[in-house]
Amino acid sequence: MPSPAQFRSPESVRDSSRTATLHLTGSREGFARARDFTHRTLDDWSLDHCTDDALTVVTELAANAVLHALPDRPADDADVRLRLTLRRSHLVCAVTDPSDEPPVYPHTADSLLEHGRGLHIVEALSEHWGWTRRSPVGKTVWAMLPTRFHTCP
Repeated sequence: MPSPAQFRSPESVRDSSRTATLHLTGSREGFARARDFTHRTLDDWSLDHCTDDALTVVTELAANAVLHALPDRPADDADVRLRLTLRRSHLVCAVTDPSDEPPVYPHTADSLLEHGRGLHIVEALSEHWGWTRRSPVGKTVWAMLPTRFHTCP
């Protein structure tokens, strides 16, 4: 089987043995690349038991960044970065975008709505989630998944 390094694109960077970053586009291929990057990184870190939840969280965070933070930009012009960080007992999935607008957490009881459930899903799958304003512009939305269990929450 090929090594994870053979699958890294020029947009992906292994910052250290515990951090990996990928530049994202808002295209269908960009989301597929984010999922593949996440899957291979977690496999490299022996976190197979967290893969399903991490893939869902990464997909939701990336989609929110592209759809809400960059609604008027072409999909290939999206300045969005995915960063995976392995801490002692958590996997941090973080997506950075250039918008200063905070993420919107819808407070609706209608579970049948087609849109607006992404952060509810992130909250349900993660131990903690939140966002941080970046300087001089932008924000990072992050979620922490526990890694010490046989299955993530």
